[in-house]
Amino acid sequence: MSGVSIGAEGFVVDAGVLAEAFGLTPAEVAAGMRAGLIASRQETGIDADAGRHRLTFYHRGRALRLTVDDSGRILSRATFNAPPPGRGPRPR
Repeated sequence: MSGVSIGAEGFVVDAGVLAEAFGLTPAEVAAGMRAGLIASRQETGIDADAGRHRLTFYHRGRALRLTVDDSGRILSRATFNAPPPGRGPRPR
């Protein structure tokens, strides 16, 4: 298993993938998701990126970005510093 599957409601990412990226246990990931401490965003590629999806997860100033194909296979992963969605600098 790649850690990502596609269900009726969209992509499902194994808690172990997020736990590894954020230095948490899978149980802490589940609790963080329920409490709204881990946010996510999904984007679908178009044109040259058709068939690819970008899944980004945010937790305490860090982000995990997974690029996956239509079958859920992870094509790339990256972690980096990032403010939570909606909390970045505002345009002037």
